[in-house]
Amino acid sequence: MDFGRVEFSKLSEINFKLPKEPYTNSKILKGRPAPQPKFHVGLAKWGKKEWVGKIYPIGTKETSFQQEYQKHFNVIEFNSTHYKLPSEEDINRWLGKANGSGVIFCPKVYQGISHFGSFSDKQFLTDVFVKSMQKLGEHLGPVFLQVSDKFGPKRKEELFGYLGTLPQDLQFFLEVRHPDWFQLPLINELILTLQRLKIGFVITDTAGRRDVAHMHLTVPKTMVRFVANDLHETDFKRLGDWILRIKYWMESGLEEAYFFVHSLNEAYAPDLAKYLIQGLNEHCHAGLKEIHFIE
Repeated sequence: MDFGRVEFSKLSEINFKLPKEPYTNSKILKGRPAPQPKFHVGLAKWGKKEWVGKIYPIGTKETSFQQEYQKHFNVIEFNSTHYKLPSEEDINRWLGKANGSGVIFCPKVYQGISHFGSFSDKQFLTDVFVKSMQKLGEHLGPVFLQVSDKFGPKRKEELFGYLGTLPQDLQFFLEVRHPDWFQLPLINELILTLQRLKIGFVITDTAGRRDVAHMHLTVPKTMVRFVANDLHETDFKRLGDWILRIKYWMESGLEEAYFFVHSLNEAYAPDLAKYLIQGLNEHCHAGLKEIHFIE
């Protein structure tokens, strides 16, 4: 993910400290641990040739990347659905390989809905997309809708109206990027709208746009898209801060956490995910599978 990318030489100048806990989160979390909080850690994709010989056995072919990925991670940020509507054959292939793994797919809404034209005429495409995703059955997790960097609050009525049409039996998350969304009073209006519609608010932690690491919870679940910088020393400190924040949320009533690790060079993403999983297991008793590198 290139969003918020900063020159490597300037990373040490950035204040990566996570914002203070928003007061609105206390209205979402009950102040006591949920009975069985769920933790999900994954990557943006299941296929990188650089992972062969690292976490995938030497000789692993691309056709087996999904099965090998599922041995390490219990969720995937499913970006492929953003670029094209999947066919019946695609879905059956994913399901066939996912069978018995327990892996969760978090599909990104198709770009024909989210990035082109107005939301006012997207009901048909949305119905097609939703019906397609519902075929994932027990493997379907939250669906996230990302609007473009240029989509600002001047179109808020259009966006809010569309969000109100989304099916209530699926958990949706929204990711906004235009800087004006994060200014008062617009951020408060957005939060109240998402709370009312029971839609989550994606938190994106990236170097060059600290405003999108907003820390707001609009449902008792979180979806974090963490963008690392190729094992720069700040990456691990940032993950350490996230582990502590998620621990606090869990102790306050967070029900589910979905955390996706990106790196500018995705070859390094497993290293960071391993560090995160170890920390969540230690501090949050997350019970996640540990990642073991091939020696």
